[in-house]
Amino acid sequence: MREEIRVLTPAGMLGYGFPVKWFKEGLKRNPDVIAIDSGSTDSGPHKLGTGAMTCSREAYIKDISLMLEACYERKIPVFISSAGGDGSDQHVDEFLEIIKGIAKEKGYHFKIAAIYSNVDKSYLKSKLKQGKVSPCGPVPELTEEEIDRATTIVAQMGVEPYLKVLREHRDIDVIVSGRTYDPVPIAALGILEGFDPGLCWHMGKIMECGAICAEPAGKNIFGILRKDHFIVEPLNPAERCTVASVAAHTLYEKTHPFLLPGPGGITDLSNTKFEQIDERSVRVTGSKFLPSEKYTLKLEGAKKVGYRSIFIAGVRDPIEIERIDEIIERVTKDVEEYFSEIPKDSYKMIFHLYGKNGVMGEFEPVKDFKPLELCVILEVTAQTQELATAICSRARTEMLHSPYEGRIATAGNIAFPFTPLEIPLGVVCEFNVYHLLEVEDPLEVIRFKYLEV
Repeated sequence: MREEIRVLTPAGMLGYGFPVKWFKEGLKRNPDVIAIDSGSTDSGPHKLGTGAMTCSREAYIKDISLMLEACYERKIPVFISSAGGDGSDQHVDEFLEIIKGIAKEKGYHFKIAAIYSNVDKSYLKSKLKQGKVSPCGPVPELTEEEIDRATTIVAQMGVEPYLKVLREHRDIDVIVSGRTYDPVPIAALGILEGFDPGLCWHMGKIMECGAICAEPAGKNIFGILRKDHFIVEPLNPAERCTVASVAAHTLYEKTHPFLLPGPGGITDLSNTKFEQIDERSVRVTGSKFLPSEKYTLKLEGAKKVGYRSIFIAGVRDPIEIERIDEIIERVTKDVEEYFSEIPKDSYKMIFHLYGKNGVMGEFEPVKDFKPLELCVILEVTAQTQELATAICSRARTEMLHSPYEGRIATAGNIAFPFTPLEIPLGVVCEFNVYHLLEVEDPLEVIRFKYLEV
């Protein structure tokens, strides 16, 4: 067993960019692996539903080029998870094409493993009939109809696919995987080498967001995993990890303060300790992994539900601002009467009032705040783009000229920063598969491909 595993994570998300200077400083520390995640459901169902990637192809090329240079020149393997953001098979292949292009241009040679996690719909329907699919959180039970409506369904893999690759191909240079539990690429090498899985998972959970666990939050982070602890340190000398910042990030995006569920088990942090070992580094001990009796994979799928159009407007009149709620109520009623031949449940109008409660909505605790100005965004969703734009246009014109008590202006009530005044945004998607799949084998939905470029 090695004495330690050294992991370099350039950023919290592939495609977001990272400071090259500090990345190269990290390379001088001789990492055993460069590991980075590129996926999330944070940006909603649109990417999975439409096949779009989270970042531009150009951004991925730039980030991947820097890592491949280190891989080729220093023989440091590169692990990339959740390709393209959603981790679909399509985006694994797109990342492979990016790597092939860079290798051809630079004269590199790599051995690559591609791991795919799209779920076959017939297989999933069979599992559904067997009672092996359950909701993940407060979502409806899955049905065959919703499985059919999903454009793509992926399973969020655990560490086992990475372990299979690394055990069977110890000389692999690059791993590109489909949808993956975020800490996996950082935890994989430590678990392979027999380190405490609780420490492996916890280090991965912290580092998968890059140096967000530092003060101030940054990009590049370096982790050292040892037998009974791990150490995290940001690479930018202007940043530092503290007990408070690392412990706080451990609570980031969690449903429980110290039990972190994932594929195959739970990371238990109830006895975890954080210790400041120097000005910029924190040592973590005591994290444990509790295997589950049943192994489950989280399923993610999205369907197309319509089309969206918006308008954006500014309001500066204090009288109108004071009466904005009644104006919106009047506008909504007018639109419903104008389109009375269309069922109300076939379209949706949502007003966002930035400056009043645009972020918190009905949960905004400050009720009596009087804003100086408002940004009004109306989003309309409907079955066609044309209908969404037509409803949006009618609402805009009514709001532009709607009378209200105390009104002084005789022209427009609102100002528009953009033309076209109605902006079509295209397809609207919705998560319709967000469930847990019970499997006998963690690899039963996973497929592999090996290639040299």
